Amino acid sequence: MTQTLLDQLRKMTVVVADTGDIQAIEKFRPRDATTNPSLITAAAQMPQYQGIVDQTLLTAKADAGPEASTQDVVNLAFKRLAVAFGRKILDIIPGRVSTEVDARLSYDTEGTISMARDLISQYESAGIARERVLIKIASTWEGIKAAETLEKEGIHCNLTLLFGLHQAIACAEAGVTLISPFVGRILDWYKKETGQDTYPPAEDPGVLSVTEIFNYYKKFGYTTEVMGASFRNTDELIELAGCDLLTISPKLLSQLDGVTAKLPRKLSPKVAKKLAIQKLSVDKDTFDKMHETNRMASEKLAEGIQGFTKALESLEALLAERLTQLDGETVVSHAAEDIFRVCDLDGDGFITREEWMGADAVFDALDLDQDGKITPEEMGVGLGAAFRLVKV
Repeated sequence: MTQTLLDQLRKMTVVVADTGDIQAIEKFRPRDATTNPSLITAAAQMPQYQGIVDQTLLTAKADAGPEASTQDVVNLAFKRLAVAFGRKILDIIPGRVSTEVDARLSYDTEGTISMARDLISQYESAGIARERVLIKIASTWEGIKAAETLEKEGIHCNLTLLFGLHQAIACAEAGVTLISPFVGRILDWYKKETGQDTYPPAEDPGVLSVTEIFNYYKKFGYTTEVMGASFRNTDELIELAGCDLLTISPKLLSQLDGVTAKLPRKLSPKVAKKLAIQKLSVDKDTFDKMHETNRMASEKLAEGIQGFTKALESLEALLAERLTQLDGETVVSHAAEDIFRVCDLDGDGFITREEWMGADAVFDALDLDQDGKITPEEMGVGLGAAFRLVKV
């Protein structure tokens, strides 16, 4: 009997769920899971996750003390909420969960180190070993240097928003545990830049980027794991079969699980070992020069940090509103309008996938008619149902 594409993929690649949706994780039972600010922002408004949010807020309020301001409580709750979701996820999966450092610290090495230590301390206080947590950090030079220090302390890191070989090499030389090159966002950039609407799967720029990084790592024996992320279609996943890990949205997991066809391995350490590849050493000057000349990588890194920052700011606003509600005051929530306004970068009344800086799973959930654009009406209706819609 022919197995599904998902069954075959699991035999050569570790499948990671790219979602904070606990119900979807329960269905697909991935080894690892990863979350990001946009997923937690959406979850903060969901009835099925309201208990996690409310308990985090109430505990933070008690710990902050009677003289603490609303902002003080929100700041404390904000630091704890990602860990609260991470703990729930770790009750389900056998492996690791990725928890993200505040994107506003992306160019602050010491600030990143401090927050990472705090996150790990929270997990360990809850009885969860640090080996089960990956700290997600943006792949700036400052973020990579922070990860280098953290890895020496046994705090394992997942370097995200990675778009270029220079970032990947710097991560490997820093001893980072895992990197997350963004396949779909690379494709988005090239489609917009060239005007070419489609690429053959084997010529997809995001696929080519991850393949280059994978082959480089295996050629030179780096232990840093490569986890492809941000996928637009199943063809990209098929082309990267054999990658160390792939983090996949519930929508694409469902599609892979619904197809029975032979899945050949596309990436192989043995093949990579035989390739003629030049070894590079990336110090800060080299990193800066390569980053400057790689317009795609520099633009997408900056946009990604901006997008995650907006998601965090929206989350803080939501937490402040919910705390006021818990205190018995009446408030009018403008969360959907606020998120729409910050994401509609060109002000044309639509949010395209290129403008959306959050998780693909959330975009797919909010795009109710699946036309590639989110309207204000879809944002208002869909935000409250996001996790039900991505559940498969």
